[in-house]
Amino acid sequence: MNIVILIKQVPEIALVKVDETANEVVLPQGPGTVNPFDEYAVEEGLRLKEKHGGKCVVISVGTDRTESALRACLALGVDDAYLLSDDKFHGSDPQAIGKILTAGLKKLGDFDIILAGKQAIDSDSAQVPGAVAARLGIPQAMFVKKIEAVEDNKAVVFRTTEEGYDVVEANLPAVFSVVKEINEPRLPSLRGKMTAKKKTITRWNASDLGLDGNDVGAQSGTKVIKVAPPPPRPKGEIIEGETPEEIADKLFQKLRENQVI
Repeated sequence: MNIVILIKQVPEIALVKVDETANEVVLPQGPGTVNPFDEYAVEEGLRLKEKHGGKCVVISVGTDRTESALRACLALGVDDAYLLSDDKFHGSDPQAIGKILTAGLKKLGDFDIILAGKQAIDSDSAQVPGAVAARLGIPQAMFVKKIEAVEDNKAVVFRTTEEGYDVVEANLPAVFSVVKEINEPRLPSLRGKMTAKKKTITRWNASDLGLDGNDVGAQSGTKVIKVAPPPPRPKGEIIEGETPEEIADKLFQKLRENQVI
């Protein structure tokens, strides 16, 4: 079984700043880190490989800095890493990233399951896994909390919903985005870190992928109109009373006044 994990290198969110004058988000310098939700996808990919055999690889769209995130995955036991990097890709929106990743997956060729974290913590769009599945024309199940069975070119997964979960059977190949309830990611070993340093990361540019730059990078369909930090949270209110019943009654009246209930 061949598993491909889509990962993203994200900045340290606490250090991200908003420049309203320049109408842009200012990202911190430094290598960043693997998107936390993608770590669960990597762990699940490794578990599937350990159970069913085959190969487990990671692929990402990024720049030279993204290599550190890819090597972090290699240190965990991933077999190979692929970096899709080109100046033409800079500024791509989620749909464009989906197009670039799809081109990379087609060039990669042989895969049975494509995994990804449910969303990236910087953009929070949760669009890329679905976009990849749509472009490849293969089944998808988003927000998966358990992969129960994989056999006979089919997978049975538990897909999280607001009411609980759905049990979904999908023909392979398929794309699954996963939530953090699916597993507990492992830590890299010293040997794994040393091995990762020596690994060669395969790099493909736009030409390698057969992309001419249309609909990616600055040509993406999404246009940023305004960038601003979220408004400050309003101050809370402490409801006081002589007895729990009095406090509960005041809370009830407050909720009624604000049409919450």
